Amino acid sequence: MSWDKKHGFNTQKLALNVEYEGQAEATLIERKAGTSSKKAVLYIHGFVDYFFQNHLADWANNLNFNFYAIDLRKHGRSTLPHQSPNMVRDIRDYFEELEIAIDIIRNQNNNEFLALIGHSTGGLISSLYAHFHANDNTIDALILNSPFFDFNKPRWFKNAILPIVAKVGLRLPNLASPEGLKEGYVKSIHKDHNGEWEFSFDHKPVLGFKINFGWIAAIYYAQKSLQSGLDIECPTLVMYSSKSVIPGNYNSSMHTADSVLDVADIEKHADVIGKNVKKIVIKDGVHDLILSKKEVRENVFSEMTIFINEVLNS
Repeated sequence: MSWDKKHGFNTQKLALNVEYEGQAEATLIERKAGTSSKKAVLYIHGFVDYFFQNHLADWANNLNFNFYAIDLRKHGRSTLPHQSPNMVRDIRDYFEELEIAIDIIRNQNNNEFLALIGHSTGGLISSLYAHFHANDNTIDALILNSPFFDFNKPRWFKNAILPIVAKVGLRLPNLASPEGLKEGYVKSIHKDHNGEWEFSFDHKPVLGFKINFGWIAAIYYAQKSLQSGLDIECPTLVMYSSKSVIPGNYNSSMHTADSVLDVADIEKHADVIGKNVKKIVIKDGVHDLILSKKEVRENVFSEMTIFINEVLNS
């Protein structure tokens, strides 16, 4: 039995426009609430990531929300043999599958309330999507879980080196980056190493996938757009850990801190994304806050529940 069926999920493929690597698709994952509901959440994963957090669906269903998640193009269930895993040249490319998914959720499945939940790069994508769709009333609430608002690099590197790398990435998008992801975070969360979670190393390998300059450019220019100020209209919750540790080899401190991003960057840039933003610091949270140790993730779910109820009752 597949993981999806084992945990009660249905999946459907979303056909996308042909892009620079040819055919592309995304995957919409769904598990409806136990009783009839017209409220939904849509989860958007991060980089070198896909949906496997079935306890997030449990939380949503227990609140009587229909749960949806999307594996974006070239990620997880959506990766095709001819594609470069996880690569993109413009963050706005992902808007296509989000629009298709939201149309299904809203118009085919008749959900009247929709909250987006974005983690890491998914938080960057969903923030920009909510900004560009601020006036069409398709998103009622936005929840950001450790959003990727800035590269975790020293200030001198971000000011002097990244702009050059991004410009090169526009001209030579397939040029391989000499740097990649560090192994510590994945080893801190997977049950075969030092964590408690089960996920596919095919979709989320310990050292990630090869990164090219085109991806760096896509992220850099998306972040610059966000940092210059967005105008997200819907109520927004931004959650992040109380501290960061330097990415690298596994060490025990990674169980109580963000070992991917600098939480100071998240705290800073959350102030410029909209008019109705609530920031919550999660003590001892890891990068994906809902993968933190039990008492910490229970606090995360509690804060999300409070926020959702506040939006529904406003």
